[in-house]
Amino acid sequence: MSAERDAVRAVVRAGAGDWAVAVCVAAALLVTGLSRQNSVADPALPGHVLLAAGGLALAARRRAPVAVLAVTGLCAAGYQAAGFDVPAIAYLFAVYGAVRAGHRAVTVAVSVAMLAVLPLAALASGLHDTGEAFAQARGALELAWLVAAGSAGEALRQAERRAEEAERTREETARRRADEERLRIARELHDSLTHQISVIKVQADVAVHVARRRGEQVPEALLVIREAGREAARELRATLGALRDDGTAPPRGLDDVPELVERARAIGLEATLTIDGRRGDVPAAVGRTVYRIVQESLTNVARHAAATTASVRIDCRPGLLAVRVDDDGGAAPGAAPVPGVGLLGMRERVTALGGRLRAEPRGGGGFTVQAELPVERAP
Repeated sequence: MSAERDAVRAVVRAGAGDWAVAVCVAAALLVTGLSRQNSVADPALPGHVLLAAGGLALAARRRAPVAVLAVTGLCAAGYQAAGFDVPAIAYLFAVYGAVRAGHRAVTVAVSVAMLAVLPLAALASGLHDTGEAFAQARGALELAWLVAAGSAGEALRQAERRAEEAERTREETARRRADEERLRIARELHDSLTHQISVIKVQADVAVHVARRRGEQVPEALLVIREAGREAARELRATLGALRDDGTAPPRGLDDVPELVERARAIGLEATLTIDGRRGDVPAAVGRTVYRIVQESLTNVARHAAATTASVRIDCRPGLLAVRVDDDGGAAPGAAPVPGVGLLGMRERVTALGGRLRAEPRGGGGFTVQAELPVERAP
């Protein structure tokens, strides 16, 4: 949104600048025309109109450079034929703009025609009665100014093209480096975690299998470890896939929150889930963030809180989705929460979606995590 506003402001500034140039050129042409008007010609209104029109046409030189080139050329020929001894200043600006826009061939063709038409228009009005030498000098000067205007436009066009290519190269380099870093992280995760999680999962499977084969009761904790290992392996594979392919994301969202609560119950925590309001369409990014908040909160409750109960509440409001996780653990009221990696990760996810997060001890004991996520602003 900020980039769009900046682009609009740039367009407005460019348009205002074009109009300022057009008005100044038109004023200069009118003043020069009034001071140099041929005495044998009447101060007719059409001549004044052509002077003003030739300058004001420059306001559209960015949007229609070829059209402005033709209009300014015709106006220059017209007011010189009407007896106004005024250089084709507006046409020089139009040449500069057309060459800058990349219309070199058209500009050369029109300028050759103008070099032939302008002397004829001046002769028709009697402006070149002073002699052939003056006419030749004037033609050479007009040619020099045309070459200068075209060269300036071409130089700036080349500079802008090189700047665009440099910017594109920087973006491609940054994107390539980001891709390489993402792949490197994926390799590190695969090498460091996949093996360990696989070992845990295999050992848990073997232990469960051996216990059942012997007819022994399988400990609940061992079943929880096995299921946690399987879930960790699935999530790790999904995360690695997301790192390797920027177009995909871990397939976990709002629909998977009940599974988190069930898993918390499996380890002995009295966990409850309440979902209020009409859910509607929730963006995938918001759903993933809610899932991660509930997952991290219940994990912290199981590991650190020494709690026996936990409640998860999700409120679907118009344009907003709120999630709250409370526990009855040993967090003392007023104590500052330790900003661990999990809490920082939750805050980063919520902030990235334009939401708010509160994580702090409750007044009656225990800990609470509350997040509000705007549905409309989620990318």
